[in-house]
Amino acid sequence: MVTIQNLHKKFAKNIVLSGIDLNIDSGGIFAVLGPNGSGKTTLIKAILGMVIPNKGDISVLGENIKQSSNYRNSIDYLPQIANFPSNLKVKELIKMIKDLRDRPSDDQRLIELFNLTPFLDKKLGTLSGGTKQKVNLVLTFMFDSPLIILDEPTTGLDPISLIRLKALINEEKSRGKTILITSHIMSFVEEVSDEIVFLLEGKIYFKGSIDELKKNTGQPDFEHAIASILTIDNA
Repeated sequence: MVTIQNLHKKFAKNIVLSGIDLNIDSGGIFAVLGPNGSGKTTLIKAILGMVIPNKGDISVLGENIKQSSNYRNSIDYLPQIANFPSNLKVKELIKMIKDLRDRPSDDQRLIELFNLTPFLDKKLGTLSGGTKQKVNLVLTFMFDSPLIILDEPTTGLDPISLIRLKALINEEKSRGKTILITSHIMSFVEEVSDEIVFLLEGKIYFKGSIDELKKNTGQPDFEHAIASILTIDNA
């Protein structure tokens, strides 16, 4: 699904990614974790073509992303912060995205799932952060793409919406999709992830299951396993 070879990226003198090699197979939920500044967002944006690496190659669905931008049609992306036009109504934004992508969509089911019907005629600038995130989720999941990238998807969600999001993610997994997630909410990561990739100082510190991480760190639970890595890094 995604193959990354010897990926390097720096901004001025700041080295953000330093020789990343990573293979992500088709099907399953993969969490990309790490402390602030570890390179998570840069890695995600490099896969999306939003950041140009200084060195290395990325292939998505067997296509080197340097050769063509068509691979992006196979990705649905939820950004951490959605900058919606404040003067547009919710229904206008959904229609605009549908018209731009010109593909079958599942927006009505998702609107009902996240209880957005009462907000369809409201302008985006008047919505709360949590409601904007629900709109963000509808826009992300309403198309049928094999790769879904979710950057902090739980931000601002109420408990019911969070339960529905987790069910939705697992539903997409059952359909054979590959889902990449970044999140600071360890309980969420532990509940939904099949595998984690932990970045530290621009390199992959660990790749594997949560059980493997707990065994490697000698810790009884996931949060303590992550904390032990960060403690070593700060020592």
